[in-house]
Amino acid sequence: MPDELLTPQTLPLLIVISGPSGVGKDSVLQRMKARGLPFHFVVTATPRPQRQGEIAGVDYQFVNPDRFAEMVERGELLEHALVYNDYKGIPKEQVRQALRSGQDVIMRLDVQGATTIRSLCPEALLIFLSTQTEDELIGRLRARKTETPEGLQLRIATAREELKRLDAFDYVVINADCRLDEAVDTIVAIIQAEHHRTHPRRVTL
Repeated sequence: MPDELLTPQTLPLLIVISGPSGVGKDSVLQRMKARGLPFHFVVTATPRPQRQGEIAGVDYQFVNPDRFAEMVERGELLEHALVYNDYKGIPKEQVRQALRSGQDVIMRLDVQGATTIRSLCPEALLIFLSTQTEDELIGRLRARKTETPEGLQLRIATAREELKRLDAFDYVVINADCRLDEAVDTIVAIIQAEHHRTHPRRVTL
């Protein structure tokens, strides 16, 4: 058997971390970045104002509304949506450049956005992040205390619907309370396993 057949495939992966609001998507990505993992973490574009503590080019690409509309019209966004009153979009060229460099690309999207990426790129790797129970998820949303009663109810109702979309994903990872590193370890293991597939994913965008 030729030696090259025994070598893990190195084709870059397009990885989507998704799941309902409150499952800890941002916390997982922050921990992955803190570990210095060799991935390209997509910086989402948004026309909303920069908030205190946010870093431009790290947390988001902050653009003015006219520029965001232009990006939509010119097809510069791989995916865009209105998410809880904030527009967000994935810059297409940023993703393409990272893939061309051979890096695995990781993006954080809501469930609707993940479905859009799957339709655009069937070979994308979709990971659904969840809590152990629906009650735990609702408890996290309530504990935030950052929403109006109406906004909280909207997030809870949306989360319940999104939990029903699990079958659209390749993997599910539980992000249990106080076990963030276990969730990150599982995601990293999934990515490593994907690089050992006999029939690798070939991402085209």
